[in-house]
Amino acid sequence: MKVNRAWGEEYRTTTICIDSYENEVPTGRIYNLYMKEGLSFQSTTQLLLEMEMVLDRMNLPASFTAGRTFITPPDHNTGPPPEQHRSGELATFAVKILFRQHASWQGCVTWLEGRREQSFRSVLELILLMDSAIQTKEKAS
Repeated sequence: MKVNRAWGEEYRTTTICIDSYENEVPTGRIYNLYMKEGLSFQSTTQLLLEMEMVLDRMNLPASFTAGRTFITPPDHNTGPPPEQHRSGELATFAVKILFRQHASWQGCVTWLEGRREQSFRSVLELILLMDSAIQTKEKAS
C-alpha cells in the first residue's frame, strides 16, 4: 500500500542566510519551500524558534515527542523565494533536518560558500558548526 506524503523531501531543507555576525549574534533570513517569503531573524534564539515553528507547521519531520495524527497538514504558501535573496552577505547554509528527537534536531548542514557538509546530532552542534564556518571566513578576510 502506497502512503501519500503531504510534503516531499525537498521541504526538509531550510536555507539560512547570515548577513551579519556582530559579537557572535547572527542576523539574516531563512527560506524554505513551505514559505512564500523568507523570515528574518535577529539572534540565534529567534533563528531557532522561527525554524521550529516552520517544522511544526509542516510536521516534517514529525517531532518525536509530539502526538501523531492522520489530520491533513494546514494549507501552506508554496513557492520558492526569489533566487537573488537566497544567499547571505556573510555565509549561507543549507540545513536538512532528518529527525527531531530528544528535544533537538538531527541532520546535515552544508556551508554553501565553503562547499563543505557535516552531519549534526543536536541543535547545539548545528550552531557550533555554523559558527566555525563563519569564524573561518572572518579569519580569511
